[in-house]
Amino acid sequence: MSVAVMSMELSQSLARSGVLPLYAVVGEEDYLRDQSIATLRAAALGSALDSGFNYDVFHGDDTSVEDVLACAAEIPVFAARRVIVYKSVEKLPAREGDKLLSYLSAPNDTTTLIVAGAKLDGRLKWTQALTKRAVTVTCAPLRDAQLAAWIHQEAAALGVHIHEEAAQLLKDAGGESLYAVRRELEKLAAYVPPDRIVQSADVEALRGTEPGASVFDLMSAIGAHDHGRALRILARNVENGEAPLRILGALVWQYRRLWKTKEQLRSGGREGEAARTLRMDPARVRGFLEQFSDAQLTQAFHWFMETDSKLKGGSGSTPVRVMEDLLFRLCGQPSKQGLHTERAQTTTPAPRPAGSRPVSNIRTVTRKR
Repeated sequence: MSVAVMSMELSQSLARSGVLPLYAVVGEEDYLRDQSIATLRAAALGSALDSGFNYDVFHGDDTSVEDVLACAAEIPVFAARRVIVYKSVEKLPAREGDKLLSYLSAPNDTTTLIVAGAKLDGRLKWTQALTKRAVTVTCAPLRDAQLAAWIHQEAAALGVHIHEEAAQLLKDAGGESLYAVRRELEKLAAYVPPDRIVQSADVEALRGTEPGASVFDLMSAIGAHDHGRALRILARNVENGEAPLRILGALVWQYRRLWKTKEQLRSGGREGEAARTLRMDPARVRGFLEQFSDAQLTQAFHWFMETDSKLKGGSGSTPVRVMEDLLFRLCGQPSKQGLHTERAQTTTPAPRPAGSRPVSNIRTVTRKR
């Protein structure tokens, strides 16, 4: 049996097939993994959910496979099933993982074993056996359209009525984690009266972002090659408690959306749809996109990877200085290429124009080669 379901479709799958002995909950989105495990646990244990007798959690980096298998072989207490969750299995050495092979070939009928991890190495024998015999629940990061649907679904579950532009702002947080979006929705549920529709200003207020300092405004400043404005937006966000790594994640998310929108328009997509994605007047869409050439976008993603490495410990500079350096390079030199006449070549951003007013407390970080 080789069956795969999306995490958001798991409840329907359980309603059709019931609870089975083996599940592989796999994907980089930790919120979806945790929710899928919770759904499986509730379906398997039913009324015995709160007893605690039949639910055990192990981790691949601190538990032996023998302990997991011994627990999986036990008889459930005052219930029809046991649930065993084995997390972080990507950290299992291949030799340890192979100890699961005999159990995977003949799992205990009264136990539901849930093997969970961000990813599985498909070259290993035990992972091949797992994906062949288990139901695989896919928890990959959501695509743009899926994320929009997920936000509205989670908002409705919390009793939050949300305007489309406000949902668009929340999608920025989705570039980092669905947990981040969920936290913002929970704050909105407590902050906004249930009879009022959540607006963009509500999202910005609760995220600690001043009007004019969102990632959309940052993209606008970068597109206009306005170094000073971009640095002011960065400073305001940092002062309001936003971590530089989170700001980088939101910026990467926006660049991905920007690139995708350009491709859609080149393929005959409608400007109205692009305008909704970019939150701007349809008449401004093409002019805005022409500010970002394909070569600049390609270069930007190289800089994003370099900045991510520096923020995670690969630089002697402070995180704020690293982000300032990134913004200087992203603002760069205005593009003279149009949306349909771009050539795929790498451009080097121009230095700050001679005679322009310097920004205090800013220095450019140059990687030593």
